[in-house]
Amino acid sequence: MPFVKTVKNKAYFKRYQVKYRRRREGKTDYYARKRLVVQSKNKYNSPKYRLVVRFTNTDVIVQIIYAKLEGDFVLTAAYSHELQKYGIKVGLTNWAAAYTTGLLAARRVLTKLGLADKYEGITEPDGTVAPIEELDDAPRPFKAFLDVGLKRTSTGSKVFAALKGASDGGIFIPHSENRFPGYDVESKSLDPEILRKYIYGGHVAEYMRLLQDDDDDKFKRQFSKFVEAGVSADDLENIYKSAHAKIRANPVFQTTEKKDYNVSKKFKKYRLNLKQRRNKIEQKIEAYKRSIDDEDE
Repeated sequence: MPFVKTVKNKAYFKRYQVKYRRRREGKTDYYARKRLVVQSKNKYNSPKYRLVVRFTNTDVIVQIIYAKLEGDFVLTAAYSHELQKYGIKVGLTNWAAAYTTGLLAARRVLTKLGLADKYEGITEPDGTVAPIEELDDAPRPFKAFLDVGLKRTSTGSKVFAALKGASDGGIFIPHSENRFPGYDVESKSLDPEILRKYIYGGHVAEYMRLLQDDDDDKFKRQFSKFVEAGVSADDLENIYKSAHAKIRANPVFQTTEKKDYNVSKKFKKYRLNLKQRRNKIEQKIEAYKRSIDDEDE
């Protein structure tokens, strides 16, 4: 068939419908969102919860969100910059930090719903993948679906670190083991030792040792924050273990005291009236006369 040029005539433009704003901006995948948000009609007004994981250059954001006609509502949220309160001062965007942020979000939402004591998850992660099972004498586990946004879901991605942390924290998230680090495509099996190493920052510690031996200047440049905080490769596992224990002990968000800004700091000059302007001129004249008298004396 010969090439036919598409003619965009008046009829085409009259019938043209623009896409949603967030699709035009490239921010939302509506094909995925529809399947994550739409709830079965036989479940009436039951919300469908999503574990939303997002990454910035300096932060990991994990939120539990559900959708209503008015928009999305956040049930709870956790940020990796909060991990500083639990002893993790540096490396707030790596795989282990994403896992810990997912764990914090899970423990926080279960504490809010009163399920923290009933569903503790995996208290000592060893790299095995085990979904949360329903208990006979307790409510069903809190269920959420992973929302990765526009991030590429490649094997070993940090998105699945947050998923693993939330799952180990006690949330039931449908998933399999084939996207975690240590999964072998050929044998179709997961090596739990590799996954455990990633959970406790072992891969970061290995690279720190390698870089320190090969190029000390590059090590000091790339891990400058670690050196400044006095964190070595041997300290990482204990730091993450301690943080996990502290999160389970108290995952509740602590509000900080706000400063009192009642004192006005406006320095706007208000317009003077006629009497004030004349008085100002008289003061200048008197000051000038006094200066002349002082010079004569």
